[in-house]
Amino acid sequence: MVISNSQFDIKFLESDDALKGNLNGVAPSVLEQPDFLDSYSEAVANVVESVSPAVVHIAVKKKVQDRRGHKHEMEGSGSGAVITPDGYIVTNCHVVEGAGEIETVFNDGTRCVARVVGEDPATDIALLSGGQSGLSPVRFGDSNALRVGQLAIAIGSPLGFQSTVTTGVISALGRSMRSLSGRLIDEVIQTDAALNPGNSGGPLVDSRSRMIGINTAIIQMAQGICFAIPVNTVRWVVSQLFREGKVIRGFLGISGQRIPLPTRVVRFYNLSKDSAVMIISVVPGSPADHAGLREGDVLISLGESAISSVDDVHHVLGKESIGKSLSIVFLREWARTEKSIVPVETAE
Repeated sequence: MVISNSQFDIKFLESDDALKGNLNGVAPSVLEQPDFLDSYSEAVANVVESVSPAVVHIAVKKKVQDRRGHKHEMEGSGSGAVITPDGYIVTNCHVVEGAGEIETVFNDGTRCVARVVGEDPATDIALLSGGQSGLSPVRFGDSNALRVGQLAIAIGSPLGFQSTVTTGVISALGRSMRSLSGRLIDEVIQTDAALNPGNSGGPLVDSRSRMIGINTAIIQMAQGICFAIPVNTVRWVVSQLFREGKVIRGFLGISGQRIPLPTRVVRFYNLSKDSAVMIISVVPGSPADHAGLREGDVLISLGESAISSVDDVHHVLGKESIGKSLSIVFLREWARTEKSIVPVETAE
């Protein structure tokens, strides 16, 4: 077969020369290089080399009771990401929940007994101490800077196959899903990087080897619909777990998602941010309900802080916010409204 135009004339032959890659106009020395990679492959390979030392396999043993009251030992597994040189690891709460024994297996094959430092079921995040030192931790990215369509790489131990790599793209941002505690987790990242049981707790990273999320869930019977907790949420929760061993947070009774603001609205109200949080649900009887907030209201300020994402709301609602009257500013049908709201301590 011959393909011809003004740019090239390439002839494919059933001969040894064709099999050897001697195509007209292409230098054989280039084709014969075994490490010749295109830019996409090279980017993924570089990321894997950089991040893999920070990815661990987590093996757990749990005591379970059957319907007859007999106790049995059940084994499970997941993944995790090293976040400090002295062996602190972040993973999903559901990976280690109820575990009697936790063992971490590092990239070089080293095995260590780990312990739970703290858990936050509300965001499905747990912090472990992995019993190692001198490690290369993963670098944190910024989940607020993500764009739909950008490269996403998942590394973990699906079905026990350690250091498995899958790639895809960011499919959507600003999703919400329910954690095992029943609380909505906001700003969840949707990706089509293939995940399987055992990927839970492993890092989702970008093309610059920065962690942008923690892989946490898939939709059963679907293909290419997977979710990760955004790294900005992970960063805030882990800081609380380091200090308190748990997350003590104020509660407003809303769930929301980040939305871009029209340029004319930003200019009219002289806002410092070009995005805000739209309320998608209000818990009956909650502080938000008492303050008169409704679905569709667009939150732009809480306390003294401008709000551009759900993470900004979480940052304001720390332990010190409980019982304190805060000013809340929102847009309702693009008209500015300001009220007072008093967070209560979360029941979780």
